[in-house]
Amino acid sequence: LKNDNGSGYRIAIDMSAASAREFDAALANQALTTGSTVSTDKGGRVGTGPISNPGHRFTVVIDPGHGGVDGGAEGLNGTIEKNVTLAFATELRDKLVAVGKYDVFMTREKDEFLRLDDRVRIARQHEADLLISIHADTISVKGIRGATVYTVSDKASDPEAQALADRENLSDQFAGMEIKDENKEVTDILIDLIRRETHGFSMSFAHTLVGQLSTSVGLINNPQRSAGFKVLKAPDVPSVLVELGYLSNAKDEAQLLSADWRGKAAQSITNAVALFASAKAGTGTGG
Repeated sequence: LKNDNGSGYRIAIDMSAASAREFDAALANQALTTGSTVSTDKGGRVGTGPISNPGHRFTVVIDPGHGGVDGGAEGLNGTIEKNVTLAFATELRDKLVAVGKYDVFMTREKDEFLRLDDRVRIARQHEADLLISIHADTISVKGIRGATVYTVSDKASDPEAQALADRENLSDQFAGMEIKDENKEVTDILIDLIRRETHGFSMSFAHTLVGQLSTSVGLINNPQRSAGFKVLKAPDVPSVLVELGYLSNAKDEAQLLSADWRGKAAQSITNAVALFASAKAGTGTGG
């Protein structure tokens, strides 16, 4: 690129994270086109996920919310959200792995801080068919309790959902890091179409998940909600955020610390994943 001051030129390099399969494909393509000065257009660089990878196993990425300097919410008796989410996510991972049909990854396996964009990037690098973000909220009204399932939306389903999304989206600031919008390519029409399909899958899984959770754990009124959570904004990964309960409620806090309760809730989510994976495989877009 010619320098703005008219003197000389500079090299501009665009870098983006890719899955191992996409990286290998790019290397193979490079070997065939070495010496070429023609770059592929943006559409050629947009990942299409499992559609273009017939051998792909259904992949789930579990995201334990918060971590490191960002402890998240704190319960009435001192329970810290980041510990609850990691313990539950680990149990859920073990149950999904035991099924033997899925590849399962976690965005973090220890007490560490991750930016929201990093969580999304990890899901995309694994070409995830599903991202499940695990959280536990607090609210000023002590009587409110129960689990909630969120999907992404530009307009929140209710003021409480918007307030929660605002709080979660600000978590990046705990480490003093700049929050950047890395999804500018979403304006491209191809990605918009992918987002529409992804949103449909997210809504479908959220509906299935609410149905499964309702048989084993208490749910809040209107348990399927939506808001603008950054962690749910991967254009090509169906994503949900599960609020397991309210740490501000003594009964919910006790349940979140109960291994028996966590086991029942994790099993319900595992059942929902099985139903979703089976349905998605039937559409020819995964499995």
